[in-house]
Amino acid sequence: MKFFFTILAALTLATAAFAAEGKRPNILFFFADDWGRFARIYAEADGRGGINDVVRTPNFDQLARQGVLFRNAHVNAPSCTPCRSSLLSGQYFWRTGRGAILQGAVWDASIPSYPLLLRDAGYHLGKSYKVWGPGSPSDAPYGGQTHAFEKAGRQFNNFSENVTEMVAKGATIEAAREQLLDEVRQNFRAMLAARQAGKPFAYWFGATNVHRAWVQGSGKKLWGIDPNELKGKMPPFLPDVPIVREDLADYLGEVQAWDAAIGAILAELDRTGERQNTLIVVSGDHGAPGFPHGKCNLYGFGTGVSLSITGPGVQGGRVVDDFVNLPDLAPTFLEAGGLKPPAVMTGRSLWPVLRSNRSGLVDPTRTYVITGRERHVEVARPDYSPYPQRALRTKDHVLIVNFHPERWPLGNHYRLDSADEPTFAEIARTTFVTIPDDDAGPTKAWFVGARNTAEWSALFTQCYGRRPMFELYDLGKDPHEMKNVAEDSAYAAIRTKLTEQLFAELRSSGDPRMVDEGKYFETPPLAGPLPGQENMRLPGGLPVKKTKKK
Repeated sequence: MKFFFTILAALTLATAAFAAEGKRPNILFFFADDWGRFARIYAEADGRGGINDVVRTPNFDQLARQGVLFRNAHVNAPSCTPCRSSLLSGQYFWRTGRGAILQGAVWDASIPSYPLLLRDAGYHLGKSYKVWGPGSPSDAPYGGQTHAFEKAGRQFNNFSENVTEMVAKGATIEAAREQLLDEVRQNFRAMLAARQAGKPFAYWFGATNVHRAWVQGSGKKLWGIDPNELKGKMPPFLPDVPIVREDLADYLGEVQAWDAAIGAILAELDRTGERQNTLIVVSGDHGAPGFPHGKCNLYGFGTGVSLSITGPGVQGGRVVDDFVNLPDLAPTFLEAGGLKPPAVMTGRSLWPVLRSNRSGLVDPTRTYVITGRERHVEVARPDYSPYPQRALRTKDHVLIVNFHPERWPLGNHYRLDSADEPTFAEIARTTFVTIPDDDAGPTKAWFVGARNTAEWSALFTQCYGRRPMFELYDLGKDPHEMKNVAEDSAYAAIRTKLTEQLFAELRSSGDPRMVDEGKYFETPPLAGPLPGQENMRLPGGLPVKKTKKK
């Protein structure tokens, strides 16, 4: 403990001196929509085969080798808006009011956010593509200061669709890819050009291409990823069948496009000569969309994300095992800018880890993360109820608490086993057709079609069926979280210990889920249609219930 506080004191003095000398670093934040822990360097760092054997991410890998690669980074919530609310505020997502949900989210302007604090301290703000509040919509000015730089376009967000269309019109794949990457460069250049001389910048590059519309075969056609390379490498919750392998290969193609965008911006940064004075952070907002265990799940495939940090003050060339919650980035960014994080932030600065020269577990207090979720899409269940979950994850175990096990975890099974059962094409194209909290895609569509077969019915039920109140997984024996041992007497002491630790943290951090049986999250306006949705109809023709006005 004495060692920890010595590091912290040294950090505080070093940061203050850094800012006083006028050498505050630029902050370049790459944050991908729906990108989990998928990068080639993780295959090397983890030392075992799997999906990451197939993907190629040379730009991320190079950054990670130069800086610090985190093997245990997790989002606080595996849904884009609550994840970003927690990241911007440096707090657990449940402390962000209506920012804790997706549909119907409202940013609470009283909550301090790191971009505005950096702006007020003299940073030039810039962003391209997706962020979220404060100042929602995300391309609105921050206090009259325009921060959105997208005049070159937003086509990169639909990367495979646009490249495929250009190729159909006669362009080569290489030329079409280059055209979209030039959009990325031009937007970054515009941000730099708008900066006042001498100001450091804080730029958020938030491409959404990884949260993709499915372009079948794009992974192989555009990036040379053969779906057959994934055969035998799939985790047990992903059926090792051709359509699922192809879906995953196409997803990994978007990851490679994202990595190419990182390279394009880094080349522009090098052109300015400011690379050495730029803190570069790369991560994503949760796991893969449209796959079991991914987005909207508290399993590692859903909450685990890539994270590398490189730049001035960072002792690089290391792989660390410290557990990181992405709200930790807000105080980290603020301290880089010479600011003291507000006391309200529950995230903890990563600078003690970044300034160390050790690998493995650096900070002995970083041995767990807490994750959770409330509601993703508005119409997942006919009564607009959330699916409240909280989890505590350590190196050895993960405990998941499902507060309402009677509800469907990923939304109701609309239209299944009915006269108008949806087709494969409908499910692959439209999230809201059935199981709405799982994104549309061919994997979900295939699963729905195979759900009643002898071979796949049990896995379908495990992935999409109701779950018990407590789930406990032994990660040493079961790294893919497939065998729930919560009711096994051999794990009774571990379950009790983790439950007590989790609930103590939830209570101490003011989680509304722990008050009046979660009344805050269960009560309108957090449950019910938004204005203008009154005439909306659910899949299967069910009308949306109107929220009563008080």
